[in-house]
Amino acid sequence: MTQTRFPPGWDEARVRRTLGHYEDQSEEEAVADDEAALESQGQTVIEVPSELVPAIRELIAKHQG
Repeated sequence: MTQTRFPPGWDEARVRRTLGHYEDQSEEEAVADDEAALESQGQTVIEVPSELVPAIRELIAKHQG
């Protein structure tokens, strides 16, 4: 049996709560969440080619770590 690995601070219960939150959202709530995320300070949302995502994740991990 394989063991599921979670990011630091996460466990199965937190994953289930998070999934439940998004699965139970109305379309209006989901749009409001998306708009709030785009307006948040200190982060930027950009489009990048999918093939660059692994390299970007690696850069973010190095920056945080």
